[in-house]
Amino acid sequence: MIELKPTFGLNQLLFGMKEKDVKSLYGQPNLNFKDDEGNIIWVYNELKMRLTFYEEEDFRLGYIICSHSDATLFGNQIIGKSIEEIQPILSKKGINSFEKEAFDIQTNFFNEENWIIFQVEFDEIIKIEIGAVVKNLDEFDWKFKA
Repeated sequence: MIELKPTFGLNQLLFGMKEKDVKSLYGQPNLNFKDDEGNIIWVYNELKMRLTFYEEEDFRLGYIICSHSDATLFGNQIIGKSIEEIQPILSKKGINSFEKEAFDIQTNFFNEENWIIFQVEFDEIIKIEIGAVVKNLDEFDWKFKA
């Protein structure tokens, strides 16, 4: 099971972990590279998961993208559902407001307070992105304490 935990991470992964911490849980990634901003990106094919370690934050895990069909949120499978199907689940957890942005056939539903994005195509959620949240104006709320 792959449980997404907004503001915290995914399964045992916690925002704020370093590469060595993630490697001890999941082993070597299938792919790793640096993006245009110098962040380190790790990809795990089997989990359909992409992790971003922020360069400006001493390469702490700050962002997770998951498109695995078994991904769950608050105990509910998410991938393949419509945004309307999951809104009552989210509402019960206090996640109510979304900025909606459309690109071609894809629509993103973004909740900044919990830094979660649902990517929708053909009326189905195809990908979920979660990130570490900022607790002060310029400081992340790291959940992993080294």
